[in-house]
Amino acid sequence: MPAASPVQEQTKTVRHRGVVRVTHWLTFVAFIALIVTGFEIVISHPRFYWGEVGNVNTKPLFVIPIPASRDTVPTGYNYVMPDENGWSRYLHFEAAWVAVLTGLVYVIYGLWSGHFRKDLIPERRDWTWRAYWGRITKYLRRAPPDRAEDSSYNVLQRTAYLGVIFVLFPLIIWTGLAMSPAFTAAFPWTAALLGGRQSARTIHFFVSWLLLFFLVVHLTMVAMSGFWRRVRGMITGYVRGSEEAG
Repeated sequence: MPAASPVQEQTKTVRHRGVVRVTHWLTFVAFIALIVTGFEIVISHPRFYWGEVGNVNTKPLFVIPIPASRDTVPTGYNYVMPDENGWSRYLHFEAAWVAVLTGLVYVIYGLWSGHFRKDLIPERRDWTWRAYWGRITKYLRRAPPDRAEDSSYNVLQRTAYLGVIFVLFPLIIWTGLAMSPAFTAAFPWTAALLGGRQSARTIHFFVSWLLLFFLVVHLTMVAMSGFWRRVRGMITGYVRGSEEAG
């Protein structure tokens, strides 16, 4: 009988360090809690304003066409949503601090370890439309990731992560603090630079949607490059060279 062919040894590639994995999952859980509770807070007053003050007697900048959870807010609907504003505000506050502290740990680690410089800042040759378009078309073709992508992020991931970490995340924190009367009493410039507390609330709303859009695109990209393979990599820190994408 012919000899059995040897089984190829599976090679492991380091994908994510421990700090990155822990902060990733803590941020994910906190973000889901923030999205759910944020929606509950919004429906208590689905009207947005620009400036320092805004109430039912103030002309809104725009209105979300949904019923409110308070009968004192005019929406044009003959229905009032269940009022979950109490617990949602409490959980929103707690989840926000989890996200802030986790993000602070991640930023300190990223600067101290060189993670940002080595893994997130695109190389000079990648700052071209050809590099970005090539990565987009690869996703559209559902091409499996190559070996280089097992140990590093591609140019689209690097750009998106930098935008979230250094633009959207600081902005969502700033606008969140600027809505707090206690915080703005001590640091009034935080709201004044944004145009007022109601302006901060409006900006906070749009930045939240941008972060939600990022999450959807992020999950889509993960699915296209092998969902369970990438999830296992974010849990264990390794990807196996013999695993197939998908």
